[in-house]
Amino acid sequence: MLPAANRLRTSGDFARTVRHGRRSGNSLVVVYFLEDSDHNEADLSTKVGFVVGKKVGNSVIRHTVSRKLRHVVRNFLEEVKPGIIVVRANPDAATATSSELHNALTRALHRAQAWTSDKS
Repeated sequence: MLPAANRLRTSGDFARTVRHGRRSGNSLVVVYFLEDSDHNEADLSTKVGFVVGKKVGNSVIRHTVSRKLRHVVRNFLEEVKPGIIVVRANPDAATATSSELHNALTRALHRAQAWTSDKS
């Protein structure tokens, strides 16, 4: 599970990030990153949300993909810039292993320039 402070919850935040954020993707995932200008100095956390649609598979497969993605994101949350990240799973993510998802997500985040300059 992601810590509560790092969960993206409102549909408005999802929509704003997808519409106005930087986008990068590959065959497994598409990542949208939006630097959040509404953050105050005390709350510099990264919020993450996931979109796993029906094209990925049935309910069991979608939830499995969501859990794998959450686990991958949790491992490097502190290495990304504060802001909002939306991760959309593509249909090929249904058959991907956790390490394949990790590599795909890392590449997409790098391209979306979500990583801090001292970590890249």
